[in-house]
Amino acid sequence: MIFGIALPSQSRTLPPVPEVSPAYVLDLATIRRNCEILAGVKLQSGCKIAHALKAFAVPQTFPLLRGTLDGCCVSGLWEARFAHEFFGGSLLTCGPAYADTDDELLDLSSHLDFNSLSQWERWRERATSHPRFQSGDLKLGLRINPRCSTGDTPLYDPCAPGSRLGIPPEHLAGADLTGLSGLHLHTLCEQGSDDLELTLDAVDHHFGEFLRRDQFTSLNLGGGHWITQPDYDLDLLLRLLEQTRTRYQLEELWLEPGEAAVLNAGTLHATVLDLFRNEDTHLAILDVSTTAHMPDVLEMPYRPEVTLQGTPASPAGMHLYRLGGNTCLAGDVIGDYAFHRPLVVGDQIEFLDMAQYTMVKSTFFNGVPHPAIVLRHEDGTLETIREFGYADFKQRNA
Repeated sequence: MIFGIALPSQSRTLPPVPEVSPAYVLDLATIRRNCEILAGVKLQSGCKIAHALKAFAVPQTFPLLRGTLDGCCVSGLWEARFAHEFFGGSLLTCGPAYADTDDELLDLSSHLDFNSLSQWERWRERATSHPRFQSGDLKLGLRINPRCSTGDTPLYDPCAPGSRLGIPPEHLAGADLTGLSGLHLHTLCEQGSDDLELTLDAVDHHFGEFLRRDQFTSLNLGGGHWITQPDYDLDLLLRLLEQTRTRYQLEELWLEPGEAAVLNAGTLHATVLDLFRNEDTHLAILDVSTTAHMPDVLEMPYRPEVTLQGTPASPAGMHLYRLGGNTCLAGDVIGDYAFHRPLVVGDQIEFLDMAQYTMVKSTFFNGVPHPAIVLRHEDGTLETIREFGYADFKQRNA
């Protein structure tokens, strides 16, 4: 229970998807529960929460999200246009670098943060002379690097030595910060509030003198906050947010937990196409691809939970298979899973927790058919909102 809201377990299974395979299936009831938790954080802390578009970008779910969230955070012009068109609300932009032709960001953004002092120097004049800055509708800030690594995955560590993300503390000394009102950090990835506490200690040590200036009225704590996980320490989060707002007398305190909004709300349904054996290994080829449809399985890496027509795979299963994707890449392998019965061609396999950082990263690599997108409405009915075909593959390449 979180804020009195009953949560499904991470291994919760959903009814199989009829008719269409492969398919991403989005459960709107779970998204609503996640939003209720985020709404409780906002209410009790006074912070604002933006949806991270890079994590999840299905407009048909945005009516649920924008009922709770204050807007979107984006990394560049295309995402900014998308958020402006489909989501609305505040638009927080922070990317590694902006091209000189990206002036439209000044028209769209409510907050525009710069990743380096050289970027700030290139953009300072045009940004501070823009009518929206003059009217107070555009706020400018810097992304900082507190040099506090707390995660386990180097690929997702913005504070690693030599990182390209964020300004180190020693670089701010003596810099001309006129026109800036916000600082922005992003150090977490699927982490708890205990790691946020360590990060905030580092932020105060390295950047507290800046945040205590009257000039800085906004602090963005970025994403990676696993707020809707059942074991997340919400009490600690609320204490930290209150302490931070009070310590620096902030007008705005932002969070950008993209994953938390759709955690456990998506599944990827696949069908067994072929079964065979290589020495002692039993192999099952599916109509999905790790590389094309769930790349974080290889990049992080991690092992997704799997069900066979509603029954979870488990180490106690008697029938072990190596699940492989349908591309020519030798490493297109999801993993080895044991099931309660032998697989047969045509079986439906369901991969759990596949909404965030999965659909947005999918590709048409090797011409493998792209999964359809299906909504499971709160009454349990299914609606296919997008199917992909050869024309999409052709348009991508020709």
